[in-house]
Amino acid sequence: MSTATHRSPLTDWTVLVPVVALIALVLSWGRDLPGFAVALVAVCLAGAVLAAVHHAEVVAHRVGEPFGSLVLAVAVTVIEVALIVTLMADGGDKTASLARDTVFAAVMITCNGIVGLSLLVGALRNRVAVFNAEGSGAALATVATLAVLSLVLPTFTTSKPGPEFSSAQLTFAAVASLALYGLFIAVQTVRHRDYFLPVEAHGGAREGAGAPAGAPAGAEGDGIGDGDHAAPPTSRAALVSLGLLLVALIAVVGDAKAVSPTIEAGVASAGLPNAVVGVIIALLVLAPETLAAVRAARRGRVQTSLNLGYGSAIASIGLTIPVIALATIWLSGPLLLGLGPIHMVLLALTIVVSALTIAPGRATLLQGGVHLVLLAAYLFLAVSP
Repeated sequence: MSTATHRSPLTDWTVLVPVVALIALVLSWGRDLPGFAVALVAVCLAGAVLAAVHHAEVVAHRVGEPFGSLVLAVAVTVIEVALIVTLMADGGDKTASLARDTVFAAVMITCNGIVGLSLLVGALRNRVAVFNAEGSGAALATVATLAVLSLVLPTFTTSKPGPEFSSAQLTFAAVASLALYGLFIAVQTVRHRDYFLPVEAHGGAREGAGAPAGAPAGAEGDGIGDGDHAAPPTSRAALVSLGLLLVALIAVVGDAKAVSPTIEAGVASAGLPNAVVGVIIALLVLAPETLAAVRAARRGRVQTSLNLGYGSAIASIGLTIPVIALATIWLSGPLLLGLGPIHMVLLALTIVVSALTIAPGRATLLQGGVHLVLLAAYLFLAVSP
């Protein structure tokens, strides 16, 4: 890639597209859109996704790993949570399971889709994709704990009928989720930052396995983009890109909400389960992380891709559950969080397969393919339960 990727000139498409997408959001907000308008908003949404990936790369190259992937994961998740709360406030009882469906979809998309694609691309590039088992294992353990506490336990608790938490249980889950998320961020960015830095591969061999000193020289300066030979952008350019990243992400989520009535109508007319709406929303919102992770894997930064995938899953649960718990103070209707048997089986299989994938610190095409098949199974069963 050309080093121009990091210059972020104020006249190129990466500046114009987020602004246009934001204007489309303002013009379409709260209105019933005709078909051609929905198509235009969808085009703006796609452009905003690509612009968000570009600006995430600029910011990541400036701040280095793992801060670069953290910026994108947290920014997307915060706006995703706002979208969920907004849709739940407008939808009443029919959106009682929206938070569960969207969060679980995010977990499956990140842990199987983003991780699987990244391993596949990384293995195609170097025959074997290498990464830090210590950091990725810690992230996976956090995802598994958060998912079980927030999405599995409500199915088995008895204080309230149905897959719901009582007020006290929901409060505990919210506090535990926030505490785990904060602890993970502290470990990732301060105490054991070296576990989350990219690992270089030469001839298929993994360097630095198990030891902090094994992180490659200069890895701290690499972000989501290809920073091996490009000088980091200036502070001003990074701040401009950070602002445009937020604008692009707001446009992505807002435009997704603008087209959501069309999505809901299409899902209903096709006779598909309502949970498909949550899946589609998660796919749209996670598009920037997916593209950024694949581009990082193409450059041999598989650890950065895993940081994005697992970091997004952790943020999705660790931030959504506390905010939803707080929102229940004014939201009416039930809050269904517990997963059904099919989804619990898929979650358990995902955790087991992910642990086997992460433990060696290296993966081949097979592991990437296994994760993508799990994602395909989830998507198929969401459409045909």
